[in-house]
Amino acid sequence: MTQPKAYASLSALLEKHTGQTLLANRHWRIDMALKPLMRENSIPDLDTLIGLIEIDADPKLTSACVEAMINNETCFFRDQANFALLTGPVLDMLREQRMASKKLRIWSAACSTGQEPYSLAMAIQENAEKWRGWTIQIIATDISTSALTQARAGRYSQFEIQRGLPVMQMLRYFDQDDEDWVAKDNLRRAVTFSEHNMLLPAPHFGKFDVILCRNMLMYLGEDKRVQVLDAIAARIADDGILMLGAAETVIGQTQKFKSSPEFRGFYEPMTRAATQSMIAQHRFG
Repeated sequence: MTQPKAYASLSALLEKHTGQTLLANRHWRIDMALKPLMRENSIPDLDTLIGLIEIDADPKLTSACVEAMINNETCFFRDQANFALLTGPVLDMLREQRMASKKLRIWSAACSTGQEPYSLAMAIQENAEKWRGWTIQIIATDISTSALTQARAGRYSQFEIQRGLPVMQMLRYFDQDDEDWVAKDNLRRAVTFSEHNMLLPAPHFGKFDVILCRNMLMYLGEDKRVQVLDAIAARIADDGILMLGAAETVIGQTQKFKSSPEFRGFYEPMTRAATQSMIAQHRFG
C-alpha cells in the first residue's frame, strides 16, 4: 500500500466513526496525531498500522487511532465577541422568556476538553445575583473519551489555561497544581459531561434552550452536516437559540433553522407553520 492510500484509508476510518473529513492538504495531521500511538505500540509506519486495522488485530488500536485523529481544538471564551453576545444579550432574552419557570438548559455539543462549557459556567457565576433562584443545567458532550476525561478533571496546562482566560477568572475558578491548573469544585459541579456521537440521535437529552455546536460542521461532509443539524433541531426548544462557529452557517445547509433577526451569527429553529409554508411555496410556487 502506498502512502497516499494509507492516508485515504485513515481518513475514511475517521469519517466512518465521527463524520469528520480530512482533505488531502491536511493529511499532515494524520502523521502528527498518530506518531505517539505508533511509537507506543512499536508500529514502524502507516502501512503497517493500516494492515493491523484491516485485519482487526486489536479493536482497541482502531479506537485509539480514531481518538488520536479527532480534532480537539478549543480554548476558553472562544470567539470573544460572539461569546459575549451569547452570555449577555442572548441569555438576557432567554431569562425574560423563562422567568415563570426559572429554568435554563444549555447543551455544549462537541465540547472537546471542556473549555467552552466551563466558560459558560464562569460567565453565569460572574452574574450570580441575576441568576439567583434559577435552575441552570449545562450538559457538555463529545465523542472523544480522552477529551472528556480531561474535561471532567478540569485540568489544563499553562498553555491551555492562558488561551482566552483572563487572569482574574483563572485565579478565581482554578487552583494551581504543579505546572497545571485545576478547576475548583464549584465550577466542575456546574457542568455535566457525557459521551455522545453527534451523528446519532439523543432522545434522552430532552429539550434545550441554547445549543452550541461550534467549529464542528466545517469538518463534516454535506450529508453529515444535514444529519447533525437534524439531530440538533430535534433537541432544541421552539424558541431556543443555536450558536455555531464564527465561520459556520445554516444557510444552504438545512430548512430547520433560520438566522436570528436579533442576534447576528445565531440561529433559531423554524416554526412548524413556517416550515409548512415554505414547503407549500416550493411545491406550488
